[in-house]
Amino acid sequence: MGPIDGNGDATEVEPDWSDSRHEGTVEEWVFAAWTADAGLGVISGHRIVGRRAWYWAALARVGCPLLHVSDFEVPVRADPFILKGEAMWAEHFRDAPMEQWSVGNETYAAALDDPDDALGRAYGIPTPIAFDLEWYATAPPSALDRGYEQSGVVHGSIEVLGEPTVDLAEVPAHRWHRWAAADATVGLGPLPVPAASAHTGVRSPFVFPDGTSLDLVVTPSGWRRRR
Repeated sequence: MGPIDGNGDATEVEPDWSDSRHEGTVEEWVFAAWTADAGLGVISGHRIVGRRAWYWAALARVGCPLLHVSDFEVPVRADPFILKGEAMWAEHFRDAPMEQWSVGNETYAAALDDPDDALGRAYGIPTPIAFDLEWYATAPPSALDRGYEQSGVVHGSIEVLGEPTVDLAEVPAHRWHRWAAADATVGLGPLPVPAASAHTGVRSPFVFPDGTSLDLVVTPSGWRRRR
């Protein structure tokens, strides 16, 4: 029930659909896309935790090593949507609130033949990679306990050194924007995605500094939680 108005009736609380930074919070933005045949999935996310940001990204493809990126010690800049770490640049740029974002990076991914290696030290062959993606909303946002999620499509390209460019044209996509008070007893936790009914797709696991992990698998319906 919402607050009581002057007539003694309960009023609905409008969800916070802001695309802006919520100062004084732990805050996270995640963008994901996949092909309809579940043969390819891409994800890019970052979370602001105090004066540091966590950045993670991956390109998962059938028949190819998982290209895994993670840097959990990125200094937060005046523009929190630009992330610069050691040999890494990434950006989540808001072109139009609730409508369009640019998702980019230039960095080295760890090429992992076994995705389970990402749950450990993620040692793999350093592989130059670059995302140049545009995320467009196709539906209004839906509320989460701490934020919202929104469906969309992605256009753009992904470059991997020594390989043909991966071109994406209006592939299905999704995004999440979450936040919680920095001193909250319950933090954000792992990304709230549905569980997969089967685990046969390409995978992208992550382990985060707070001890949580996320093991994602690509399905025709999108990225899903494997366990």
